Amino acid sequence: MRWTLVVDAVGRPGWHNMAVDQALLDLAAGEGRAFLRIYRWAPFCLSFGRNEPALKRYDRAAIEQRGLDTVRRPTGGRAVWHAEELTYAVAAPIGTFGSLPQTYQKIHEALAAALRALAFPAALAPAPGRGSALDAGACFASPAGGEVMLAGKKVVGSAQLREGGAFLQHGSLLLNGSQQLVSDVTLGSPPPDGSVALSAIRGAAVHFEEVASAVAEAAMTWPGDWHSDARESAALAGASQRHRGRFQDPDWTWRR
Repeated sequence: MRWTLVVDAVGRPGWHNMAVDQALLDLAAGEGRAFLRIYRWAPFCLSFGRNEPALKRYDRAAIEQRGLDTVRRPTGGRAVWHAEELTYAVAAPIGTFGSLPQTYQKIHEALAAALRALAFPAALAPAPGRGSALDAGACFASPAGGEVMLAGKKVVGSAQLREGGAFLQHGSLLLNGSQQLVSDVTLGSPPPDGSVALSAIRGAAVHFEEVASAVAEAAMTWPGDWHSDARESAALAGASQRHRGRFQDPDWTWRR
C-alpha cells in the first residue's frame, strides 16, 4: 500500500474540507491509493451528519443569527462544532484494515497512541458498544465502543463512509474549547456535553502542530510505503472542484 500524508495547517472553510475529503474517497476507490490528511477549519464551522435530521434537531434561525458557518458531511453521525481542533481524514481501499468496526478500531488505536506519546492517558471505550441514535444529541454527547477517551469523556468524534470499494473515515480531535455550542443551538433539551479537550487535561493550551506530528508518526506504523509532498494539497484542491458546489449549497446542508 502506498500512503500519502497531507498536513494542511492553513484553516479552510467547511465546504472546502468536505469536498477534499470526498476527493480522497474518489482517489482511493478509483486508483487504489491511501491517504492520511490532517487539517483545520477557518472559519469555525458546525457540521451535520449525512443523514442527520438537522431541520428538526437544530435551531436554524439561531444558527444564522450567530453567523455560524455550516456544512453537511459526506459521512454519517451527528453534529460537531469544528473550532480549536485537529481533524483527520483517512481514505483507502476497503480491505486495508478489514471490516468497518476493525477499521474504526485500528484508526482510533493510532490516535490513542499519538496522545499517549504526548503524555495524555488516552484509552479506547470498551467494546462491544453501540452508538447512540441520531436523535440522542451531538456527536460528543456519549461514547461508543472503540472511541478515544480521556478522563471518561470523548476526545475524538469520528464518522465513516464506504463507497465504490473504498472508505473515508474522518473525525475531530479536540485541542481546546468544548462542544457546548452544539447544545446551545439544539432544539428541545439536549444531553450534557460529553466531550473533553486536551487543554483541559494538560491545564494549558495544546497546539495543532505538536498533535499533528504525533498523529502522523503513530499512523506511519500502518503497513505500506509512506510519502509526503507539499504539492499534494494543491492537487487535492483541484480534484475536489467537482464536489464543491454540493457542499456549498444550503439546500444540501439543510436538506432534512
